[in-house]
Amino acid sequence: MNLVIVSGLSGSGKTVALRTLEDAGYYCIDNLPLGMLPELIDNMINTTPEPYDLVAIAIDARSGVDSSARFEEIMRHIAAHPLQLQILFLTCSTSRLLKRFSETRRKHPLSREGLPLADAIQQEKKLLGDIQANADLAIDSTDLNVHELRQLIIDRLLAQNSAEMGILIQSFGFKNGVPADTDFVFDVRCLPNPHWEQDLRPLTGCDRAVVKYLENYPQVEDMFNSIFRFIADWTPLFEKENRSYMTISLGCTGGKHRSVYLAERIAAELRKQRENISIRHRDMA
Repeated sequence: MNLVIVSGLSGSGKTVALRTLEDAGYYCIDNLPLGMLPELIDNMINTTPEPYDLVAIAIDARSGVDSSARFEEIMRHIAAHPLQLQILFLTCSTSRLLKRFSETRRKHPLSREGLPLADAIQQEKKLLGDIQANADLAIDSTDLNVHELRQLIIDRLLAQNSAEMGILIQSFGFKNGVPADTDFVFDVRCLPNPHWEQDLRPLTGCDRAVVKYLENYPQVEDMFNSIFRFIADWTPLFEKENRSYMTISLGCTGGKHRSVYLAERIAAELRKQRENISIRHRDMA
């Protein structure tokens, strides 16, 4: 059985994730109380006439404090079965969640207890803390629309056909905040900035003129070598810990020139050695 546990903040895109997995052939169960998960898996593996091969189960904060506190114990029970377990956790900024609930006029699951919406979101973050800490793949949907989130799940969760760990190289702009769904962040704002060249300002790090500009500076080459060497040296050790995914983010001021150039170059170099390399430019547009 390939089992995917889908969890995350209400309004962050769990329904989109579950529908994406369902379209890919997964048997999906929504809003299952966490405490019922071990019994369900036992039943699916041991008592059903034909075993399920693809299963996705969504779990949210309505499971309660007691079940959330027992999360690691529950996961150990499940891991004892012959299955491949992956945990997908979806997060989102509080301000964007407030806007989404306001636009849809839906109630937050915890606001039914009389909590104001902002307090309910914070309470939910605490309840789901253990699940988030144990997630194999975390996705921040703050700046993603429905189609982008769906495609990211397909690229990262469903397109993994190799036993190698999947690596996402991501560029971003610090002015828009550091990505929440990242394992390592490299700050490249110390490098020469094409933004101050009038001819280069409207271009991006994918354009040849910007590439030529950055390649003229030795410190850009030094930065590339340092980051690539770090990834090459440490990736095998993370794979030994049975990590399935890693996100490496490179940030410049606007996320349009320097970080894009380095992300493209690092991804291209990694693809010469590995299969599961994907790239995302969060703020390039």
